[in-house]
Amino acid sequence: MKNCQRFAHIKSGFEQDIRILRGHAERYQGSASAKTSARNAASLTRNMARALNRHLDRCPECG
Repeated sequence: MKNCQRFAHIKSGFEQDIRILRGHAERYQGSASAKTSARNAASLTRNMARALNRHLDRCPECG
């Protein structure tokens, strides 16, 4: 499936944030901030899925 540049831009932005949060969680394993980062990364993953699905529903180029 071919997606538009907007789709790629949305996805890359979310993936960068998720990578940062997961990296922090791995480096500081066991700390309160690491647990929060892991939780936020999981939440951000769900938000990314929602945003991409919403984009696919509305974008004439992707749909």
